[in-house]
Amino acid sequence: MQSSDSELTAVSPIDGRYRQKTEKLASWFSESGLMRLRLQIEIEYVIALLPVIGKKDVLNDETVKKLRNLYTSFTLEDAKWIKTKENEIKHDVKSIEYFIQEKVKDSDPSLIQLIHFGLTSEDVNVPAYASALSEGNKVVITPALNELVKEMKQFVSKSKGMVMLARTHGQPAVPTTMGKEMKNFLVRIEKFLSSISGYTFDAKMTGAVGNYNALVAAYPDIDWIKFTDTFISSLGLHPNHYTTQILPYDVWLEYFSKLKLLNNVLIGFCQDMWRYISDEYIVQIPKEGEVGSSTMPQKINPIDFENAEGNLAIANALFELYERKLSISRLQRDLSDSTVKRTFGMSLAHSLLAYQNIVAGLKKVAPNKEKMSDELRSHWEVVAEGIQTTLRAEGIPDAYEKLKNLTRGKKITEEIMHKFIDQLDVSPQTKKKLSSLSPETYLGISEKLT
Repeated sequence: MQSSDSELTAVSPIDGRYRQKTEKLASWFSESGLMRLRLQIEIEYVIALLPVIGKKDVLNDETVKKLRNLYTSFTLEDAKWIKTKENEIKHDVKSIEYFIQEKVKDSDPSLIQLIHFGLTSEDVNVPAYASALSEGNKVVITPALNELVKEMKQFVSKSKGMVMLARTHGQPAVPTTMGKEMKNFLVRIEKFLSSISGYTFDAKMTGAVGNYNALVAAYPDIDWIKFTDTFISSLGLHPNHYTTQILPYDVWLEYFSKLKLLNNVLIGFCQDMWRYISDEYIVQIPKEGEVGSSTMPQKINPIDFENAEGNLAIANALFELYERKLSISRLQRDLSDSTVKRTFGMSLAHSLLAYQNIVAGLKKVAPNKEKMSDELRSHWEVVAEGIQTTLRAEGIPDAYEKLKNLTRGKKITEEIMHKFIDQLDVSPQTKKKLSSLSPETYLGISEKLT
């Protein structure tokens, strides 16, 4: 696939190198995407407002259709007009208002005066960003995570009965199954996905300092709380009436926090996959035409899991910034949150890239049953835990010490272990039970759990 000029000249890798993989998010988080959402909020607000303030006659079906067409058929040329106006007046939201006025200047003059009526910029920005987060989560992030879960389930199914040596402190411990270790991650991921899927974001339209001052001054008899409840809910968002000019971003931050925690789980997964590949418990499947190293032709690198780990780290750095920055605002308003909110698409894009990387990586690997079995058979000391625990259950004194003296820091073979068991002063039934333990069978209920 041929690269576009913008992919080669963009400063951000999101809009350059990775554009084709993340461009779905541009519908909401690009500059034109944000303009379109602001436009939608302004237009739907005035359509909802006019009947409430007794000016329904200003609107007719043709005017409503014309208004809605401004955002449903929003073009790059429209975005350029708005950007030119912004450069002229130095205000991004006001330029949206002027754009609407320009487009409906031949309509009822009363309509012109009622666009952006009683609103402050954040009454438009907040529902726009909340809508972007909601749609981005529903259309892009959740499906990507569902695909990741699907691929992991297939790997769990393929490896559920494959016994392998577990490691604690990086050292040989006791046996487990590859499927069980993958299921550990899968359960955690599914838990976060459940809380992220369908997440509801809150929004505000409470005026310049959060008290509906302008609206109440103009129309004191209208129930503005009820109006904004109805309007914000119609956008698929949850209304918050207790604000300054700034929405308390706590609900948004909770979403970012969930993604950050999920991403941390996935960092752990990528690091474990890297180690399993390094230990040859998992083999990588060569793909025709791909190169692993510029100098070592034999190499196949776990690049998908490495790239995922890096992208997850970038995303989480931004999520942590949001937690620190957006939970605080000076008095009733400061603008330091504005530039931070514009990076929402970046944090989601780096998360998305990671989820795609992990899916790609899982499609190119397979568990190596033979390697896992070979290593297990060379570590008979790992059944020492089961033997000493069984002896303690039988009331044998110093059981732990006996096994410690036999195994600690030593390489134990099947012959050595069975010779030790034969010399124990226990019943034949106990000896039979102990002799049945092996690195391949000392599994607890790992397969059942998987």
